[in-house]
Amino acid sequence: MGPPGKPGRVEVVAQPASSQRAVAKPVAKIALVQTTDRTAGVQRALALLQPSPVRGKAVVIKPNFNSADPTPGSTHDDTLRALVHSLQDMGAARLTLAERSGGSQNTRRVMDAKDIPALARELDFQVVDLDEVGQEGWEHIKLHDGHWKDGFHFPRTYLESDAIVQTCCLKTHGYGGHFTMSLKNSVGMVDRVHHPYMRQLHNSMYQREMIAEINTAYTPDLVVLDGMQAFVTGGPFQGKLAKPGVIVAGSDRVAIDAVGVAILRLLGTTREVSEGPIFAQDQIARAVELDLGVGSPEQIEFVTGDEESAAYASTLTDILRAG
Repeated sequence: MGPPGKPGRVEVVAQPASSQRAVAKPVAKIALVQTTDRTAGVQRALALLQPSPVRGKAVVIKPNFNSADPTPGSTHDDTLRALVHSLQDMGAARLTLAERSGGSQNTRRVMDAKDIPALARELDFQVVDLDEVGQEGWEHIKLHDGHWKDGFHFPRTYLESDAIVQTCCLKTHGYGGHFTMSLKNSVGMVDRVHHPYMRQLHNSMYQREMIAEINTAYTPDLVVLDGMQAFVTGGPFQGKLAKPGVIVAGSDRVAIDAVGVAILRLLGTTREVSEGPIFAQDQIARAVELDLGVGSPEQIEFVTGDEESAAYASTLTDILRAG
């Protein structure tokens, strides 16, 4: 991840893939567990991804606390609890949860509504409200040939960690993102207090490309997508609810989101999410250009531990590879 720079420093973190040396992308191993038990599903998915990517490391967790709305409007407490327990069992040295909410939501009130302070005391992890971080706690990130006018500021809390673990929801996005999973969850890492970045993002015709560009600031060591429930229309706060009953995990954000889009298509979703090849979706296509993950469905390898999950993964593979 590398040491952070000085306050105000402009850091070029990525270039379009066309200007980079061509390197064959490795296969992304994606754990998939179909289940009716959210806690067991998280535990089983992470067990499929051994060895541990967090052993001996100071880990920062990025949940989805865009609001306090019930899952998939926000991260389910059982998912967070299972994730924290699993990371501790996997040898994490220290855990910190860092987040800010979306829109006009007050992050502290959202966390209080979800009883996060009590959960943190119970499970022994620290909590950082990014809205309360001063200007010295942010690094200026500027992307070569990006769509952000002057870059954006990204929390040093993440940059100074040994490992980053993200847990996201499965849902459509009714305000221009089209869908919100791991790539879109990174929007909650961008400063909204000291700079009007959210106004720039939501007013841009390149919103989905800008979402992908945020992800150049960091590389996750683990992503857990909670697909026990999903919004197939609407979102991010409320929407038409479906219950696919699946937990997806891996370290490749592009693969995770591609699988998530395949699940939404299987359930029946919006026109924007349903049309065209999955890897032509704007968020995913831009992420591939930036070399943030796999570049094709053929590079996604599902890891399952039972016949039901394997059959579900086979169905998703067909959807992923459809034109």
